[in-house]
Amino acid sequence: MTGLFDSLANPTRFRTVSAVIRPFCFWAAAIFFIFGLYLALLASPPDYQQGDAVRIMYVHVPAAWLGLSSYLGLGLCALFYVVWRHPLANIAARAIAPIGAGFTALTLITGSLWGYPIWGTWWVWDARLTSMLVLLFFFIGYIALATGFERPERGARMASILALVGVLNLPIVKFSVDWWNTLHQPASILRSGGMAIDVSMLWPLFTMFAGFQLFFIWVVLHRMDWMLSDRRRAAEKTAQRLSDMTSFLDMDGYGLYVWLSYALSFAFVIGAAAHTWQRARKHKKNKD
Repeated sequence: MTGLFDSLANPTRFRTVSAVIRPFCFWAAAIFFIFGLYLALLASPPDYQQGDAVRIMYVHVPAAWLGLSSYLGLGLCALFYVVWRHPLANIAARAIAPIGAGFTALTLITGSLWGYPIWGTWWVWDARLTSMLVLLFFFIGYIALATGFERPERGARMASILALVGVLNLPIVKFSVDWWNTLHQPASILRSGGMAIDVSMLWPLFTMFAGFQLFFIWVVLHRMDWMLSDRRRAAEKTAQRLSDMTSFLDMDGYGLYVWLSYALSFAFVIGAAAHTWQRARKHKKNKD
C-alpha cells in the first residue's frame, strides 16, 4: 500500500486517475441504487415477524458497514501519515472523516427508526448501539482536531493519533453482540455458522450496499480533489507573494545600490535624530 501512496503522491497524477474513476462510480452507484430500491421496496418479501419494517435493513445495514469500513480506512490513512508522513494519506483521511461520520449517524438514526416499532423504544444503552455512538464521537473528534489547530501539521498529527486509538473500538462494535447479552440481533451474514438470511433478502442488501459503497468512493474522491486543488491554489498564492517580494527587493537588478542608498540615508537620519534628542535633553537638564 505504501507503493500505492508513493505512485499517487503526485497531485497531478492522482487527480488524473480520480477524474477517470469518479464518473464510473457515480453512474454505477446510480444503477445499483435504482435496482436496489426496486429489490428492497418491491421485490423482496416482508419478514415473517417484522413485516415490512424489515425493509429498513436495506439502508441500515449498508450504512453500518460503511461506517465501520470508512473508519478502518481512516485508521489506515492515519497510520500512513503518522509513520510515513504521506500528505496524500492525510488528505484521504480528512476526506473520509465527514462522510464516514454521516454514515455512522445514519446507522444510529435508521436503527432507532427500525427499533421503535420492533423493540418499542427509540434507544437503549445496548453494547452495539453504545459502541457505535462512541465510533461517531471518534469521527467527530478527528474532524475537530484536524481543523482546530493553527498549525495544520500539528492538527493532522493529533487527529491521526486519535484515529488510531479509535480503531480499537471496531472489534467492540463488531463482536459486541457475541461478547455481551444485547438487545441487538446477532450477525446474520458474517458469522461462523454461515449466513442466516434468505437469498431473497440477501440480494437487495448487497445491491444497496454496492450503491452506497460506490457513492462513498465518489464523494471521497471528489473531496480529495477539492482539497488538492485548494492546496495548489494556496501554494501558488504563496509562490506569487514570494516572487513579488523578490522582484521588489531586486529592483530590476539595482537592488544592492537602491537599498544601500536608503540604508545609509536613514542611518544618517536616525543617527542625527538620536544625537539631537540626546543633546536637547542634556541642554534642558542644564537649563533647569
